[in-house]
Amino acid sequence: MKKLALLLIVLLGVAHFATVSRCEEDVEESKEETDEEDSDDEEDDEDDDTEVKEENGVLVLTDSNFDTFIDGKDTVLVEFYAPWCGHCKQFAPEYEKIAQTLKENDPPIPVAKVDATVASGLGSRFDVSGYPTIKILKNGEPVDYDGERTEKAIVERVKEVAQPDWKPPPEATLVLTKDNFDDTVNNADIILVEFYAPWCGHCKRLAPEYEKAAKELSQRTPPIPLAKVDATVESELASRFGVTGYPTLKIFRKGKVFEYNGPREKNGIVDYMSEQAGPPSKQVQAAKQIQELIKDGDDAVIVGVFSSEQDAAYDIYVEACNSLREDFTFRHSFSAEVAKLLKVSPGHVVIVQPEKFRSKHEPSSRTFSVKDSTVVSDVQEFFKKHVIPLVGHRKPSNDAKRYTKRPLVVVYYGVDFSFDYRKATQFWRGKVLDVAKDFPEYTFAIADEEDYAEELKGLGLSESGEEVNVGILADGGKKYAMEPEEFDSEVLRDFVVAFKKGKLKPIIKSQPVPKNNKGPVKVVVGKTFDDIVMDTQKDVLIEFYAPWCGHCKKLEPDYLALGKKYKGEKNLVIAKMDATANDVPNNSYKVEGFPTIYFAPSNKKQSPIKFEGGDRTVEGFSKFLEEHATKLSQKRDEL
Repeated sequence: MKKLALLLIVLLGVAHFATVSRCEEDVEESKEETDEEDSDDEEDDEDDDTEVKEENGVLVLTDSNFDTFIDGKDTVLVEFYAPWCGHCKQFAPEYEKIAQTLKENDPPIPVAKVDATVASGLGSRFDVSGYPTIKILKNGEPVDYDGERTEKAIVERVKEVAQPDWKPPPEATLVLTKDNFDDTVNNADIILVEFYAPWCGHCKRLAPEYEKAAKELSQRTPPIPLAKVDATVESELASRFGVTGYPTLKIFRKGKVFEYNGPREKNGIVDYMSEQAGPPSKQVQAAKQIQELIKDGDDAVIVGVFSSEQDAAYDIYVEACNSLREDFTFRHSFSAEVAKLLKVSPGHVVIVQPEKFRSKHEPSSRTFSVKDSTVVSDVQEFFKKHVIPLVGHRKPSNDAKRYTKRPLVVVYYGVDFSFDYRKATQFWRGKVLDVAKDFPEYTFAIADEEDYAEELKGLGLSESGEEVNVGILADGGKKYAMEPEEFDSEVLRDFVVAFKKGKLKPIIKSQPVPKNNKGPVKVVVGKTFDDIVMDTQKDVLIEFYAPWCGHCKKLEPDYLALGKKYKGEKNLVIAKMDATANDVPNNSYKVEGFPTIYFAPSNKKQSPIKFEGGDRTVEGFSKFLEEHATKLSQKRDEL
């Protein structure tokens, strides 16, 4: 009996062991199956990256699947959109109809969309700057669509591009080389020329806008041609016209070059060039027009008086006006009535100051005689010399055109020429006039303290507590502040005399001078700018940066490595300056964005070379340095 019981126990144990073993095998098998399923899911997920989904008949393309899908397809319609864009939402139903219509085409034409806020790589690649942007891809090459956003218009255009024999129209922009440049610009009444570099990002962004403008202006009557020059190939042309950055745009009139200061998008270019193609001076028929300008105007009135359009003096006047048309408003007249009002005979140019700027210390008008032999530059010099009154009104709108000459003495207060405040404004201006008449070598101006709040802050005068404050903006970006005290003519005179005698110290916003400045990249502050950057014994590469600037942070490792590379060069300094915390006390080093980088050669400190290449690497900077350095001892292969 005991044996039987023992046998039963043994049998039960064996059975239990077998069951446990079987369970473990099942678990393992189950785990393996799960792993296989997970693996399959991962593979499916990987497939999902390139899978093209469809939403209401429109294919959804991403950075991952775009190229794979486009490859080999003759024609594809693509919309670049943003989910938050109201125009995109409004366009969506129409786009879905377009997709259905083109799906039924023979052969079907794919219609796709790209969320450009997610697929930023594609947005950048296709120069998407607004939403929705519609492009037709013909064998992978983009064709811009600028027509109506309707089913009929878009379908018609897509079918046209989809034709087997369709080719893009020739560029409206002319391509100029040394072989055809002179003939083209010398024979054009007006032509806009872009000097570009193929690698330049700004040039790439400008290209589609420039071409659209060229197309529209070519259809104008008479047409205004737009042209381009690859400055990296046509280096002689670029050098001849002083091209130092890209893109550089210049206007030519019968071969004579003028600066282009207009916008860089299609509509702006079209409007600007249409205006430039017109005459630089407007004709005045009646004396009353001149009288109104003198009475209520805010700027000098410039009028040329001539016998007729055939007058040789008139041609000289127009040529003189052409290059200054953005800085001055020119008028001309063939009227005897206007000549009588201005008290001149034909062949004269008159500059008349508005009534509010007249004073007993200066004539109310200036006259210049234009003869057949008069040089254009003499006429232009007359404009520049007499356009501003003895004490004018400096404003943000005229600052860059009228008040660039230094030294400039500026008197800040509540300037307001409206009826209620004109008397108070003229009271303080009168005190400035009493001093200005004795210092013809300086320019004097009044300025509203609110318009120049930042400038006053830079002068340390924003909290002076005085009703009237004074600053002097001198050569080289230096500035001087008058100690706050009750304003009067004699106080102003003492300040100007002290400046003239060199007794004043300039105001320079500056961080503390670094105690230890022996690193591979020297730190420059406002107080040390002249000592380091303007040192005529050394070449200096200076980076102006902002602590918050992402591009500056990205540049930092390469710039530090550059400093280390050239640390052994005693006559070359690699430097940097926080331009948000320090003044740049020299106008030749203009900082308009971050980072801004200049090379200051030892022998040309007032003519620094701006680094505008796209290659902000150690190699790119090294190439730039070795091209411009005047005191580099090591050769390239030694570095």
